[in-house]
Amino acid sequence: MRAKQVEFDVTYINLREKPDWFLEISPHGKVPVLKVGEEILFESNAIAEFLDEVVSPQLHPKDPIKRAQNRAWTDFVPDFAKGLSGVYYTKSREELEAGLEAAPKVLQKLEDAIAKERGNDGPFFNGDTPCLVDAAYAPFFQRFMMVEARLQSGVLDGFPLVKAWVETLLSTELVTGSVHESFPQEFAGNLKRRGFYAASLFEAQAAE
Repeated sequence: MRAKQVEFDVTYINLREKPDWFLEISPHGKVPVLKVGEEILFESNAIAEFLDEVVSPQLHPKDPIKRAQNRAWTDFVPDFAKGLSGVYYTKSREELEAGLEAAPKVLQKLEDAIAKERGNDGPFFNGDTPCLVDAAYAPFFQRFMMVEARLQSGVLDGFPLVKAWVETLLSTELVTGSVHESFPQEFAGNLKRRGFYAASLFEAQAAE
């Protein structure tokens, strides 16, 4: 919606105390949920596809082959997210290190995709303008880089195309402005509540 300059209102909720009205409209009890008139849409990719169909300019490629390839990479997001969150959704330093060893497997798939399918210098996934693949991956890179800024593992250094893509995503207001200003604190708090080791990285920085 931000990329298409759609006017919209956003209501933030506490996911630990989901209000009844939200549970009535969200079949899976998850965000985001989009209300269009009296209709309710849910699941991120489904919402993004709907918006791309009804609001110009279209962010999906016009070429049907390229469009199908883009959809395939948005379908890869759950596997990618598991691979990357395996770094910070861990209970110990040992588990975190194991996550770092596993992360290159999913990162390499994206590195290869950008190298083989983009055919230009970017800086976004398809080229010089954002697409739905950018929208799908940005939130996960955003969370990972909050941890990486403190961890300093350098795991992205071995994947220069992905690293440049991440830097582009996290330098645009389309991404940085898409979350509430308290998001970094909420993210760190969530890590702590769930007993994840990465929370200690945020606490160590706060103590400096």
